[in-house]
Amino acid sequence: MGSFLLVEAISSEEDLILDVSQVTKDMVQLAGGKGANLGELTSIGVRVPPAFILTSKAFKYFLEYNNLFDKIRDTLSSSETSEEASEKIKQLIKNAKMPDKLSSMIYQAYDELSKKVGKEILVAVRSSATAEDIETASFAGQQDTYLNVTKDELIDRIKDVWASLYNARAMEYRKSKGIDDLSILIAVVVQKMVNSRSAGVMFTLHPVTGDEKYIMIESNWGLGESVVGGKVTPDEVLIEKSTLRIVEKKVSNKNIKIVYDKQLKKNVTITLDEKESRLMSITDEEAIELAKLALKIEEHYKRPMDIEWAIDNDLSFPENIFIVQARPETFWSSKRKENKNIAEKSAPIGGKVLVRGLAASPGIAFGKAKIILDIKDPKVHEFQKGEILVTKMTDPDWVPLMKIAGAIITDEGGMTSHAAIVSRELGIPAIVGSREATKIIRDNQEITVDAIRGIVYEGKVLQTSETVSQQAQPSIGIQGISREVLLSLYPVTATKIYMNLGEPDVIDKYLDLPFDGIGLMRIEFIVSEWVRYHPLYLIKIGNAELFVDKLAEGIAKVASAIYPRPVVVRFSDFKTNEYKKLIGGEEFEPDERNPMIGWRGVSRYVSKEYEPAFRLEAKAIRKVREEMGLKNVWVMFPFVRTTWELEKAIKIMEEEGLRRDSDFKVWIMAEVPSVVVLAEEFAKIVDGFSVGSNDLAQLTLGVDRDSELLARMGYYDERDPAVLESIRKLIKAAHKYGKTVSICGQAPSVYPAVVEYLVKAGIDSISVNPDAVINVRRQVASIEQQIILRNLNGKRKNK
Repeated sequence: MGSFLLVEAISSEEDLILDVSQVTKDMVQLAGGKGANLGELTSIGVRVPPAFILTSKAFKYFLEYNNLFDKIRDTLSSSETSEEASEKIKQLIKNAKMPDKLSSMIYQAYDELSKKVGKEILVAVRSSATAEDIETASFAGQQDTYLNVTKDELIDRIKDVWASLYNARAMEYRKSKGIDDLSILIAVVVQKMVNSRSAGVMFTLHPVTGDEKYIMIESNWGLGESVVGGKVTPDEVLIEKSTLRIVEKKVSNKNIKIVYDKQLKKNVTITLDEKESRLMSITDEEAIELAKLALKIEEHYKRPMDIEWAIDNDLSFPENIFIVQARPETFWSSKRKENKNIAEKSAPIGGKVLVRGLAASPGIAFGKAKIILDIKDPKVHEFQKGEILVTKMTDPDWVPLMKIAGAIITDEGGMTSHAAIVSRELGIPAIVGSREATKIIRDNQEITVDAIRGIVYEGKVLQTSETVSQQAQPSIGIQGISREVLLSLYPVTATKIYMNLGEPDVIDKYLDLPFDGIGLMRIEFIVSEWVRYHPLYLIKIGNAELFVDKLAEGIAKVASAIYPRPVVVRFSDFKTNEYKKLIGGEEFEPDERNPMIGWRGVSRYVSKEYEPAFRLEAKAIRKVREEMGLKNVWVMFPFVRTTWELEKAIKIMEEEGLRRDSDFKVWIMAEVPSVVVLAEEFAKIVDGFSVGSNDLAQLTLGVDRDSELLARMGYYDERDPAVLESIRKLIKAAHKYGKTVSICGQAPSVYPAVVEYLVKAGIDSISVNPDAVINVRRQVASIEQQIILRNLNGKRKNK
């Protein structure tokens, strides 16, 4: 049987198909993660849409019946690409015969579902992999789900779901996680499609204030997609938990609803007439019943919850009220934990101050200091996990060391220096720009790093030796809760909230955060850690494929983990001094007096010296998109100066088979003021812009962004009116040509005032550090609501 996960021999027909009421959270190996989650809700008396589950044993039985085990194993061990192997295995499964016994059981289970409703129903056929909720990986989006399936289509759709276990992107993701393809089985959830009269979300606390005395229900007519997807301003019902009393109701002017069209066999958006749009989409009775279910769920999981619900038009009250999904509310939970940690753990109790600097990545740590001035110093190999790294400044070569440090202190650098940015992404406390840390702090000296205040103390002067991070870490999921629809965890915003990322290995740490995609994926981390060689050197020694393969592997790891959300990959933006440190780099890199404004970005790609290396980057992107099937990967050109160089670079990219189209977007960084000045000309060439506020502020104000001296004096400030006005003009010019504007610099991650300015200016998306995703999403939602209310009030006054 190869390496397939062993399950018990099929002892009875009950092992093949289970009603959802027979399943609990402990049955993941049999019912898969999704099936186990739904069963757990049912077990505590919460109504979920009626469903049955084809267990993993049913899938194994199907494979055994058709003698597919060996064929799949042989295909996986062949030299075929993932795409080729995927297609071959999927066809084997789709073309195989459903055993008569199993087919009969499926139809019987379907008929029993229909009897509960009183008529033949449409169902959702949902994948439920047996490894869906393991802590080291998220399989959300890897397998397929089919909606509005008829009885006649049911068998084929079940086989399609089984086949999707071998989707190319799923195989690539399992490979990146070190999971054997032969170790995973799959269950299938067949669930009644809710014919939603009304649907929405509810929180077991007030989502704006975090007050846990209340339950907030948001509702609209039709399918919940209109609320979850932010397509309408929903009706609201606020209920007091202790009395189940409705304390506040708000009817919104809802302009659309989404419903299933039986003729077209798909969901359609319908514009509501004035009367229906102003009717409350949920009754008081229904709201109170929902609140009762919410209290059950919260009590069971012992924490505030974020819940999706639907009211079925085919059934009568209260049997028509269903919970579709339930997951932890993490914003306010994280906030309270964060505040508690800071209050309890971060108060100094006295101690000698050694140095002060800029608090670049918040948190507190205690440990032994290690003074390392050169990454080639033999002490690097003696550095122990949790020790405090003290150095002059870091660059990409230092990342492996930074990843195991308990905290980081640098002499040089500002809030946008390499040490600051990487520390925030890794969640490590960091103080930069201390000036004299490497001189004052002694090697092996025990110190306390208070990166909340920017102070380094001698000895252990805080109440704990544990690292305390202020950053909003994602929840690691709790038993019985699926991760499948994580993008709808928090208030829906018209402004997309993206996340910045550089290190592929940390993506799993942030999968529970409510981001809409990766707005900036820096590939410098992959080159410095995974490749390590200068691309031109690899070309010289005839091993260019190493660069392509490693770069593609790193990008694919992120793209597959968050598929189908977009990943905007920024082509390399090393400076000459950074390229020189790669193996073989000395031979190809010149000495530059000021690499920050030297030979970097697009100017490299179009030069005859570096063009062959740029072509390797384009080949890697093409491999990810075409061979691995990850069409959610887009690209972005950094440090663009002129239209002619951009056009030339795009032409080179096109020669490597990458052309702009509806699902392959090309963006540019807006870092150089020339892009703002000629924004309309650039808008004719690309699909979008992403503001690099770090460099834009530097070049607009003529200030070295890494100068801790100027930072202390207040010269380097991304909130400067000149910088903000440049961004506003860029948005206006880009929108004139229907092009997107995002921002991926540090400003919105650290300055709430900048977020407010950007939203009011009409920016399309904001990409922030992982620690800022939750806060920024909440803030953007609040600002957008203020804008909506202000506009409504203005219209009323005009009437």
